[in-house]
Amino acid sequence: MAKKPKVIVICGPTASGKTGLSIELAKQINGEIISCDSMQIYKDMNIGTAKPTKEEMQGIKHYMIDFVSPEKRYSVADYKKDASDLIKEVLSHKKVPIVVGGTGLYVNCLTQNITYPNIETDLEYRKALEKKTEKEGLLALYNEAQKIDPNAMKLISPNDKKRIIRVLEIYHQTGKTKTMLEAESKLEPSPYKYIVFAIDMDREKLYNRINKRVDTMIERGLIEEVENLVKKYKNLPTAIQGLGYKEVISYLNGDLTKEEMIEKIKMETRRYAKRQLTWFRKDKSIKWLDGLKPVSENIQCILEEYSEE
Repeated sequence: MAKKPKVIVICGPTASGKTGLSIELAKQINGEIISCDSMQIYKDMNIGTAKPTKEEMQGIKHYMIDFVSPEKRYSVADYKKDASDLIKEVLSHKKVPIVVGGTGLYVNCLTQNITYPNIETDLEYRKALEKKTEKEGLLALYNEAQKIDPNAMKLISPNDKKRIIRVLEIYHQTGKTKTMLEAESKLEPSPYKYIVFAIDMDREKLYNRINKRVDTMIERGLIEEVENLVKKYKNLPTAIQGLGYKEVISYLNGDLTKEEMIEKIKMETRRYAKRQLTWFRKDKSIKWLDGLKPVSENIQCILEEYSEE
């Protein structure tokens, strides 16, 4: 039996050093980077999503960044298809695909070969869910989804409106839960050998890095970036719900002071990092790297695993 082509995955919480590590690794092993970040896909959202700049990329080819209009919805199924096509393309160029990002759903759809059904949105049902949210609050939808699919809801925040609605819509339109559909889809093995690494570090140090990153984003013009987004695009269904963006909108609407906005972004980002770590720790096949070690040491660990697999 022919050996499966290898794909390296580097995941972990926000601000843990994934970008720098992956670029240095790519330089050493003739790699190209496929982003696995659900917000960096959007155009005109650079500062708040911490997209690597051209200088930071150091000539390494990056895919799946800056290619979707913020007005469009982009699903996990869309990501699975696009990323799978790109992995095939990178391999055809005799390069090593390096998948990098912190969006757990995106990581899982590739490494576990989850196929998502192509479900057309039932606009009437969506409107009914929106009305229920306005009338009873998002928690009512969350509780409903939890009764239908408790396994899926273990990893979904009570504030994550988009994913709560998705769980309800899947069940409404297929009669099967998201968990059932994912289990069925996993029966087909992946065509690739994924070697998955995640970065961890001392929690206090990670939180300090997050706080500093938020301060830097404000200095670099996050508020102006959001103002320009709102002016340029009429409809921002998913993009504007991103971390940092929704808080700046609240500030622009007069609901938060600037200081309150900055503290809220820091707090929500720290919470998000904690959820990311919880998500990745559930996968016992992941190999963990210490984000406080020199990049060269972590690259050595990756290369040792890569050559053994």
